[in-house]
Amino acid sequence: MSSLRFSLLCSVVFGSVLPGILSAMPEGFQSTRFADHRLTPSPSCLSAAPNGDVYVGVDMNGSLGKGAGKGRVVKLVDTNGDGQADTSSVFVELGNPRGLMAVGRRLFVLHTEIPESTGVVSGMHLSVFEDLDQDGVADGPGKRLIKNVSTLKHNQSRGADHTTNGIRMGIDGWIYIAVGDYGFVDAEGADGKKLTQLGGGVLRVRPDGTEMEMYTHGLRNIYDVAIDPFMNIYTRGNTNDGGGWNVRFIHHIQSGQYGYPVLYKHFTDEIIPALADLGGGSGTGSLFLQEPGWPKAYNNVPMMGDWGRNQLFIHRLQKDGASFTQQQEKFISCSQLTDVDVDGSGRLYLAAWEGAGYKGNARKGYIQRVVPKAWKYVAFPHLEKLSDTALMKGLKSESATVRLHVQQELLARSKSLAPQILKIAGDASCSLESRVAALFTYAQMLGDDAQAGLLGLAETPELREWALRAAADRLPYVSGLPLDPFFAGLKDQNPRVQLASAVALGRIGQPSVAHQLLAVAVPPAPAPPSKQKGHQGGPHATPHAAVLVPHVAVQALIRLQAVDACLQALDGTSRGGALWALRWMHEPEVVSGLLKKLDQTKDAGLRRDLLTSLGRLYHKEADYDGSWWWGTRPDTRGPYYVPVQWSESEKIEQVFRKEWAAADAGQNSFLTAVANRHRMNLEGIGKVEVAKKSGKGSKGEVGRTSIEDVMLALGKHKGNKKRGQKVLSSLSCVACHNIKAGDVIKGPDLLSLGKVMNREQIAESILKPDATIAESWVSVTMNNGAQHLGTLVEKTSEKVVVHNIAGIATTLKASEVKSIQKQTSTLMGPGLVNDLTLKQFSDLVEYLASMK
Repeated sequence: MSSLRFSLLCSVVFGSVLPGILSAMPEGFQSTRFADHRLTPSPSCLSAAPNGDVYVGVDMNGSLGKGAGKGRVVKLVDTNGDGQADTSSVFVELGNPRGLMAVGRRLFVLHTEIPESTGVVSGMHLSVFEDLDQDGVADGPGKRLIKNVSTLKHNQSRGADHTTNGIRMGIDGWIYIAVGDYGFVDAEGADGKKLTQLGGGVLRVRPDGTEMEMYTHGLRNIYDVAIDPFMNIYTRGNTNDGGGWNVRFIHHIQSGQYGYPVLYKHFTDEIIPALADLGGGSGTGSLFLQEPGWPKAYNNVPMMGDWGRNQLFIHRLQKDGASFTQQQEKFISCSQLTDVDVDGSGRLYLAAWEGAGYKGNARKGYIQRVVPKAWKYVAFPHLEKLSDTALMKGLKSESATVRLHVQQELLARSKSLAPQILKIAGDASCSLESRVAALFTYAQMLGDDAQAGLLGLAETPELREWALRAAADRLPYVSGLPLDPFFAGLKDQNPRVQLASAVALGRIGQPSVAHQLLAVAVPPAPAPPSKQKGHQGGPHATPHAAVLVPHVAVQALIRLQAVDACLQALDGTSRGGALWALRWMHEPEVVSGLLKKLDQTKDAGLRRDLLTSLGRLYHKEADYDGSWWWGTRPDTRGPYYVPVQWSESEKIEQVFRKEWAAADAGQNSFLTAVANRHRMNLEGIGKVEVAKKSGKGSKGEVGRTSIEDVMLALGKHKGNKKRGQKVLSSLSCVACHNIKAGDVIKGPDLLSLGKVMNREQIAESILKPDATIAESWVSVTMNNGAQHLGTLVEKTSEKVVVHNIAGIATTLKASEVKSIQKQTSTLMGPGLVNDLTLKQFSDLVEYLASMK
């Protein structure tokens, strides 16, 4: 159980003691409360229009709530520039707003649909709404761009907690979508294209809802994406509540497989590792900030929110081959941050959930605006009113926000502007960011007719990566592309060009390119096992730049279904990459080819490689129909989550039994290891799995259950307060908390807890003690350096009174106090109720709720 939330108990009881004396802002910045819960309670997401209008998704269902009429998008406008919203309007009412993106007079929204007639989720969609008359209200029903972009059953039964979430547009014009590990079944784009995805990843689609495709996969419960001017995409994910997959900072490589939940532990060599495992928390909204009004030290960086840690982090990046290494750095403290965005003048906006719980709270939540102290307002122009010449200059802006919105306006104008845009792309006096923006604008404006110009730009080394990427970026336009520029790219000295070329060759779709891909699909030497506490297997959260090109080359081979070329490569230097790709191709000719090679060769090493690949192919993943989900703590053994036999399984079993019968002890040991690793369940060869008992109702049930599932169980169990009193007495709570009238103030007073908190809030506070630390739980630093930790009971112009955890009062002279800082953690250790059953926990919560 992570330390996250007992704070809520004390912040409600003592929060009024400390108005204005604690600050979460770093030096050099200033903050204003842009809007509070009266306008934007329970804000789940936001989007800043370039002119500074802010759209906020209000979700009174939260992650686990149910019912219709509880979601809306609110438009906020600061008319006088004082940092506070002056006017507001309900832009549109809809269910569970999860992602927002304002572009021109359109607002893209990722949301559920919950009919009033049923109060039950009927689907999750990506829609676009227009406000052509600019009255702050959507002109009518939105246009569906993607239907059913999350599985229906789990959104209905659990709520929108592992669902599809944030959206952001890249300079390539695609809308990138953070898909939680509910995945989706038969998501349908506006062009009728359908996709099914087991688990989480990044999905992308064109702004008109066409050409939907997966960008990366093998993620957990990601909430948002950050995209830089060079189309690097970053996410900060959600912890697995154990199992060695904590909050992960990931650099997304197109077509990459990141391993959750079935590959990262035991098949690490087949994934792209995360750049870092960052421990507990819950990654939320994110942004890559590049704005000219910001100090150099805080510019050109990914800013990643973490709800669980109440923090906006900066990740400092250093180039590492085709990827990066990173260092995490705290930036802005914000109470359960859900989203972040920036406008065209450099004003940063943060959405704070502020302890609104798992089901929303009408009295919690706010929007915060942050700017550097030296920041100066620069009005964003009305792009529609600018001349073509003036608009074109916007591509040369130092602001990533300006370049993106200028691009979108240019795409609405005449294609006759394309030669001028191409000229900017080729202009070495412009910044690389501006040249890349112009390149992608040109590609989008002309479509198929842009290919010659793009391949011309590919002759310029500094543009080659993006020119090759753009040329193959749209599948409708790849059929006539020449292959030689991409073959040359595979041999380029720049590993990012190699990556772009390998991805492009897979997208172009000609199996004849397989031999060139196999030449670079050579797996690097295995990395040593992870030494990080709680990890198993290879270093699945350690940068490994050497694996990137082989990985995407293998993904391209799989996409091409290059069976013949891979089988032909088994005797050469590309054997490793060929077998890697073949393990993912469940085709009869693959198994036949491997069996044939096994009969022909006497090379002991090759035979073992062949048998290992056949063991992998014995099962395949069951088709995902959305009727099940792996839960918050899934089985990580791999290589499949729901392994099922298929037409070739019997042939593979026969060869294993034949090999077993003829093998010596050493070979039998090898066969056993292969069978066990791949969970083949062959009687007499390795382990045969037996279904485990659930352990329901037994000691330690709370500790074995994720917080979300404990909260769901709370709604199913009616607690007994008499039994709950006995549970409380068996815990160590009384050492730090007041539970009887007249007790000396030590930690948070529980006597009237039921007056200020409901059952869900109490439960959440116990399960996640440090999530919203009490404003009164402080560290007082004196002028002489001495420190006092405890509960702030009184503060006047003359004195400061603090009670330590034993209830002993210390009175300090105000003139000798240097600072009073809110603490970021409590003394309440994690796991306090881990040994309880779910029923006992419900009894405990019921008793605490009765204390009024």
